[in-house]
Amino acid sequence: MAFGASWHTLLDHLEELPSDATLVTPLSRKAFGVEDVQEHRVLIQYRDDDETVPLQRDQFETLYRRIQDSHGEFDLDRLPPDAEPYATVLSLHPRYEIDDREGTLTESETPTGSPLVEAKGDTDDGDEEREEPDVDVYADALLLIDALERHDVTTLEDTETPALVNLYTLLSDVQRNANDLRQDVRSVLLDRLHHDQPLSGQYGSVQRTSRRNRSLKDDEIVLNAFEAAGIERERLTTVDSSKVDEALDVTELSETDVYDVEESEYVRKADVDEDEKETRLQGLKDQLAATEGEEADELREEIENLEERIEELTEFRSGRSFHTSAGGES
Repeated sequence: MAFGASWHTLLDHLEELPSDATLVTPLSRKAFGVEDVQEHRVLIQYRDDDETVPLQRDQFETLYRRIQDSHGEFDLDRLPPDAEPYATVLSLHPRYEIDDREGTLTESETPTGSPLVEAKGDTDDGDEEREEPDVDVYADALLLIDALERHDVTTLEDTETPALVNLYTLLSDVQRNANDLRQDVRSVLLDRLHHDQPLSGQYGSVQRTSRRNRSLKDDEIVLNAFEAAGIERERLTTVDSSKVDEALDVTELSETDVYDVEESEYVRKADVDEDEKETRLQGLKDQLAATEGEEADELREEIENLEERIEELTEFRSGRSFHTSAGGES
């Protein structure tokens, strides 16, 4: 298919795109929107910038040719940093698809949707029906929020002991369950992170990094390796990592001759947008304050039920009071 026909098909799909849709670059995960569709270019604007950026038709054609030259599968790592939006926009064409896992932009005979386009409802859920997620940290977080609203934690010294016990218990539960969920999220993110390219979300960003662990091999292996390198056994009678490192400095042995070295990949928090978090929290508060009618009555009933559950779950009783109530009055 000639590029001219593909270009006009792409323009048609761009004009059908909702005006409030958010697109995301495939590697750096920067959010942007389409401002205007013209005959020879597409105008976009990044969500964190007021400047309009033109994406030229001839650059789209260059990317189109590169996909053809690579037999229908283009490695996204070959994109220049400022060319990522071209790949995202081209993926709106029904014949082109971005694979986040493989990091490729491919041509396909089967019409596909782009995973890099988010409708407004994907990031602003004010109009959607909210459902309680089936994860432990959610319930713990609700209880903790309620406790934090009931007690002034800025003056912990003035807080009663039962309240402190409840707070500590809930904080521990939230930390444990949040960490379990964090590790599950991390394992999925690792499949979507490419090299040193960070991924950005509404509240912050993450990047792929590596952690290097090493442990000494069996004592006999270490001693034999150094003995062969001219280091007497007596100098390393008890294998100690500090002595081993000193010995490594004066021999031609490599680190892997005496250490088992493992590298593991993990996700590290790179940035937090506190302003965005504050804006989101304020929006939630305003939404609750503006709730009226039948929905408000249901919300109040849910809150009352939750408060009853909280009282049952977090009521503090000492061992003495429990035994006294169980044994009756003397």
